[in-house]
Amino acid sequence: MAEQADAGDLKSSGGDTPCGFDSHPPHSAFMPVSRLTIETGFLFYKLDNDNLSNGHGEWYLNPKIVFMGSPEFALPALSKLVENYDVQGVITQPDKPAGRGNLLSPPPVKTLAEKLKIPCIQPLKLNDPQILAQIRAWQPDLIVVAAYGKILKPDILHFPPYGCLNIHASLLPRWRGAAPIVAAILAGDQETGVTIMKMAEGIDSGPILKQRTIPILDQDNTLSLSQKLSVLGADLLLETIPDYLNGECLPIPQNDSQATYAPMIDKNDGFLDFCLPAIELWRKIRAYNPWPGSFTTINHQRMIILEAQIYHQQPKDMQPGQTLILENMPIIVTSDKCLAIVTLQMAGKKPVSGKEFLNGFRSWGKITLPS
Repeated sequence: MAEQADAGDLKSSGGDTPCGFDSHPPHSAFMPVSRLTIETGFLFYKLDNDNLSNGHGEWYLNPKIVFMGSPEFALPALSKLVENYDVQGVITQPDKPAGRGNLLSPPPVKTLAEKLKIPCIQPLKLNDPQILAQIRAWQPDLIVVAAYGKILKPDILHFPPYGCLNIHASLLPRWRGAAPIVAAILAGDQETGVTIMKMAEGIDSGPILKQRTIPILDQDNTLSLSQKLSVLGADLLLETIPDYLNGECLPIPQNDSQATYAPMIDKNDGFLDFCLPAIELWRKIRAYNPWPGSFTTINHQRMIILEAQIYHQQPKDMQPGQTLILENMPIIVTSDKCLAIVTLQMAGKKPVSGKEFLNGFRSWGKITLPS
């Protein structure tokens, strides 16, 4: 087992840097397990097994971290942090009813925390004195937040010595707010990305540490883009933390005049109004997949359109919402072009292709959908 030296014994007679080194310790990669570990704050010096006699080794950072997150988007970040740092605890949302039976279901972050044997709490209110006491007991140097789902109060934001870092799924200051991925797709943005920022009291208004960009592809929807950005954000977080803690990455204030906002989504936002242009409807179908789903109704039953393509032929003398069949595909007329349904799901049924749907629904082409 490694022996741990007293931090008070680290200074040499030759100077005030730990262990008599000529300069402050840089961050480096983790070393293999060694025989001696020397701690100073959250900086550790590991002596290499093969070089104990001459003191060769490397510095690495091991801050105490508390993680706050809830959905699947947060999982890659939590996994990476546990692999590389000392995660003292996890804070996530309470279990919520889900599925047809409305049974209580834990957030994905809770499930992963339990698997990793990391202490996890699920406060109803973050300002609960017991919750604040637990955070203090963990003594974090840094709090990392990824889609936690609630606004952090100043008591939490300012408690860790190095504050709170947030992984935000947009290129701030564009798309501050609750649903940045949805907003980017709805707006027809050609690219998006992730931002690592130091949190402030405003909504996603804190200074920026690092950003990384990816293109938004035509086949991307909110689910696929969220999966890409969650991995990208976790990798960028690991790159950012050491640079931030050792002062090599300084926070840059956002330009508030360029800020745009991504409001929370309502379950009725997915209604498809076929009086809109086809491109807007196509973006909605991608943006609201998987939730709340872009839908219309047939015979008072909800039909969710999971995937569609713009069909550039516009039949003459047809009104928005009218249906027809072209090339064995279900087609819907919009205000300017048509939408071809690739995949859909009727209420209570499994997803099917548009062609499969036509085999069981003979009235298509004779009905008009509501707008």
